[in-house]
Amino acid sequence: MSEITSLQPRLVWEQFDAITRVPRPSKKEGKIIDYLVDFAKKHNIEYKKDAIGNVVMRKPASEGYEHRPTVILQSHMDMVCEKNSDVEFDFENDPIRTRIDGEWVRAEGTTLGADCGIGMAAALAVMLDTDLKHGPVEALFTVDEETGLTGAFELGEGMLTGKYLLNLDSEDEGEIFIGCAGGIDTIATFHYTMEAAPKDYVFFRVDVSDLQGGHSGDDINKGRVNSNKTIARLLWDGMQSFELKLSYFSGGNLRNAIPREAYAIFGVPMRYKNDFIKRYNLFAADMQAEFHFREPNFKITLNEMPQVDEVLDAKTQHGLIYSLVGVPNGVIAMSFAVPGLVETSTNLASVKFEDGNRIVVTSSQRSSVESAKTYVMQMVESVFVLAGADVAHSDGYPGWTPNPESKLLEVSVDAYKRLFAVDPKVKAIHAGLECGLFLVKYPELEMVSFGPTLRGVHSPDERLEIATVPKFWDLLVEILKTI
Repeated sequence: MSEITSLQPRLVWEQFDAITRVPRPSKKEGKIIDYLVDFAKKHNIEYKKDAIGNVVMRKPASEGYEHRPTVILQSHMDMVCEKNSDVEFDFENDPIRTRIDGEWVRAEGTTLGADCGIGMAAALAVMLDTDLKHGPVEALFTVDEETGLTGAFELGEGMLTGKYLLNLDSEDEGEIFIGCAGGIDTIATFHYTMEAAPKDYVFFRVDVSDLQGGHSGDDINKGRVNSNKTIARLLWDGMQSFELKLSYFSGGNLRNAIPREAYAIFGVPMRYKNDFIKRYNLFAADMQAEFHFREPNFKITLNEMPQVDEVLDAKTQHGLIYSLVGVPNGVIAMSFAVPGLVETSTNLASVKFEDGNRIVVTSSQRSSVESAKTYVMQMVESVFVLAGADVAHSDGYPGWTPNPESKLLEVSVDAYKRLFAVDPKVKAIHAGLECGLFLVKYPELEMVSFGPTLRGVHSPDERLEIATVPKFWDLLVEILKTI
């Protein structure tokens, strides 16, 4: 057992520790599904599993609470799998290596999986704790929230009977969320050919690294630098003045993570070598100055490469680099309805050379206004179509419209005030939650979302604030007792 099992509330931390030992990448949740089913069987808990892999457990009411309404505790079982480039780790087989770092719990060089492992842990603790007072409880664990919301989209019929749903997938203690953005992915595919590399060229590899990255919903308004955009800026400059030829580009990994690292391999004519290096040094200095206050650890390096055999055809290179520079990225609009809330954004998530002579560029758009979500999607598509790419979109997912008159919200706010003698902040969130999809199948549901404080989510800097976990647990217990 890890040192984190000594933390309080112990039952929650023990469940979280056990969860971190089970590999659970998105779309590869077989091991965690088996773990949950075995957990239910071991503890004689009623459970059900649907065709897509979602698991629901049911616990009867405490004595005297039999006539209370059923409450659903909802969390997702998959985690974002990101690691630092110098860390050896197999997310499909290795347990997460957790450690206590002052006031936080972290992982060693990887994502921690507290998103949404700590929510799962709290729900499992409720299933086990015989001292709690509550009405009937259902604990729903969904698959593939991070890369497609597949579990919520394909939730089986009859999985839920509850009236109230507590989503345990938020990241700021002291805040209760009652709405979220909808989203859609835009995928641009360039079809290319490779040509023989010129013999009179010198080749380089440029790397951008040590950016903060983060969640493309929660962190999009924090000025985080996008590694793909930074590399593209240098390549664009090289095309204008130095007849640059691109051989390879790779940056980012996940659609819902701001990319932290990227690199490209390219060449310039030998006669321009010294001039290009001087220009690169100026570019690097400019980026250091531009990013100084928002990315203090930003790193860019240039290394000469051996002669490469092939470069990208000129037409595709032109379309790719110009579109990466030109496509919008970051916050597009702030909300007028909810002050301080990002309304609309887009994230240039990844650029990958793939088999079949394809370059796939993945981006993700979000908005709390459906028409604005469509418009920013059209902006992104237009840039890539003009650049010669084929463009496709994911199915997208709806937002969750706030209901400030919800009985569940009233109970949750009152519970927080009783426990901590301060008012919680009631907010909407720019990140996507599964709640909007649950409303499609269960339109009568009332929902709130809350959780302990997480930072650096979707990056190896992910960390969970220890002191907020008891408050998260106490609020959950109090809501169950009083709803």
